[in-house]
Amino acid sequence: MTALAPAATLRGMWRGVPIVFVLLSSCIPKVDPPVDRRVASTEPSRDTLQCHADLRNEEIEFRLLPDRVFDGGCSALGAVQLRDIGTPVTNLGAMTCPAARGLARWTREAVQSAALQWMKSRVVRIESFGSYSCRPVNGVSGNRLSEHGRANAVDIAAFVFENGRRVTVLQGWNGEDEDVRRFLRAVHQAGCRRFDVGLGPDANALHRDHFHFDMGQSRYCR
Repeated sequence: MTALAPAATLRGMWRGVPIVFVLLSSCIPKVDPPVDRRVASTEPSRDTLQCHADLRNEEIEFRLLPDRVFDGGCSALGAVQLRDIGTPVTNLGAMTCPAARGLARWTREAVQSAALQWMKSRVVRIESFGSYSCRPVNGVSGNRLSEHGRANAVDIAAFVFENGRRVTVLQGWNGEDEDVRRFLRAVHQAGCRRFDVGLGPDANALHRDHFHFDMGQSRYCR
């Protein structure tokens, strides 16, 4: 039978335990906060309020989204989600109000008129690659943050017409159908007039299959 250790010995054994706990706790990795975080919304600027008024006056259905910040410097601040602009647009998420207004006006004022002029049919659906995406420019690590990372851009890939025809930027931009080429160039140029930046297949190979439109801090159309 093993003899019990004296009380003094037990006190000595446990004396170092708090130190061990401290050392172990310092090795536990810190848990990062959630990637998607709501933040306290600030008072909308005068320009933002005017943008909301413009959307309502033009009978564009939308809903206000809570301000959010994300890892990597990305955010969706003062964003809205378009619900009805007259023509369905696929894959739309958060967009800054100016970008949403630009898209709605481009669709209503430019796309439909160009469609009737060159394609002799109305557009019944626009297919997009989306709006918000937390990534650097062209998806290349080390580049500055894309306007998609600020919910300030949209990528347009294809158009579906009332007569059943579907036109893609990839196949139509340099395709054999002259009317398709003219239609795509007309809507691309119209996008450049309503957004700060407009990129298409002539910009670089990364845009061979879509138009990129954003409300950035520079003016550029290619």
